[in-house]
Amino acid sequence: MSPTISHKDSSRQRRPGNFSHSLDMKSGPLPPGGWDDGHLDSAGREGDREALLGDTGTGDFLKAPRSFRAELSSILLLLFLYVLQGIPLGLAGSIPLILQSKNVSYTDQAFFSFVFWPFSLKLLWAPLVDAVYVKNFGRRKSWLVPTQYILGLFMIYLSTQVDRLLGNTDGRTPDVIALTVAFFLFEFLAATQDIAVDGWALTMLSRENVGYASTCNSVGQTAGYFLGNVLFLALESADFCNKYLRFQPQPRGIVTLSDFLFFWGTVFLITTTLVALLKKENKEVSVVKEETQGITDTYKLLFAIIKMPAVLTFCLLILTAKVTVYSMYVSIMAFNAKVSDPLIGGTYMTLLNTVSNLGGNWPSTVALWLVDPLTVKECVGASNQNCQTLDAVELCKKLGGSCVTALDGYYVESIICVFIGFGWWFFLGPKFKKLQDEGSSSWKCKRSN
Repeated sequence: MSPTISHKDSSRQRRPGNFSHSLDMKSGPLPPGGWDDGHLDSAGREGDREALLGDTGTGDFLKAPRSFRAELSSILLLLFLYVLQGIPLGLAGSIPLILQSKNVSYTDQAFFSFVFWPFSLKLLWAPLVDAVYVKNFGRRKSWLVPTQYILGLFMIYLSTQVDRLLGNTDGRTPDVIALTVAFFLFEFLAATQDIAVDGWALTMLSRENVGYASTCNSVGQTAGYFLGNVLFLALESADFCNKYLRFQPQPRGIVTLSDFLFFWGTVFLITTTLVALLKKENKEVSVVKEETQGITDTYKLLFAIIKMPAVLTFCLLILTAKVTVYSMYVSIMAFNAKVSDPLIGGTYMTLLNTVSNLGGNWPSTVALWLVDPLTVKECVGASNQNCQTLDAVELCKKLGGSCVTALDGYYVESIICVFIGFGWWFFLGPKFKKLQDEGSSSWKCKRSN
């Protein structure tokens, strides 16, 4: 792949000569050559309002707003891509339950939770996905197709190793470190796919319909997660299959994790080929055309966006505490799509989504790590003994006693988090309401000569 910069003449292309890559984040009137929301090209081109975050139809006198049905095929494609993206997430989410059934400690489970961190770190390589691509193949497909091919091949390879890593073949304890490394790479590929799909969504749909991208994201990822997690765990469970799906009981479920990985790896390879052949990135697909930035320029724009007051406030609030209500997740995704600049759409969307993901990942890692220290255990059957450390537990057992949980750390954390949640909403909730009243200019990156 090589960076490509295009300045073709188009009725929807930004003017190449009236801005530079230096960024001016100061308030006040724009300098000459800066963004001007109220100006239209004298040659009949559309103004910069639509090019960034303007209202639907502003500066567009030639085309009527596109309806939902007119873009139904693009919406279904997005939904399909997000379903594929949710499957790796669901499979990775099923591993902690398998580890728990094998009596793996909470500390090891906390270590495995780092698997989900690529979705919180993808901002680091999002500018590369925005800036580097093969022009003749397509800006988003240059990353989407290879990533999904690699995902498919990786799933097929992992299907041959996962039983050994879980200790199913030799009777040993699961190799948590190797599992974490393997599934971390697994999620890294899925996060890269997410960057490409998020960026494509901003240009695949018209500005009046771009909000549907959040619906595709939430519905598609949930469906994919269901397939990779709930469906797999049900089919893998011997009890469930014997009770609901079989006439004669069997000692194993219908599928194993290795079978499931091999099946979906094959599906990824086949469907990615169809996406590469059937869907083209052309002028009819994109209502808002993106202007390519070099890698350095894309990172500069990213740093400038982070410094913007509205963006910074939003990121800090989301990072402080993740809103777990599902309806709020859909609203956040729609909000991100509406305020993101298509110029570096993948990076901008990734920035806002990353802080949202990070706000959900770091508490789960910390919470799992704190369960054991906050749990109170007593040694029953042996006098003057306790169960505060691993050595103390072993000594208690040697003396004929047993460790009994007097207070589970889970309940201690639950009570603490309730108070934290109410305090967070009381002090920071009003700031979210204030962000709703911010105009679109608060989210724009103004540039000057």
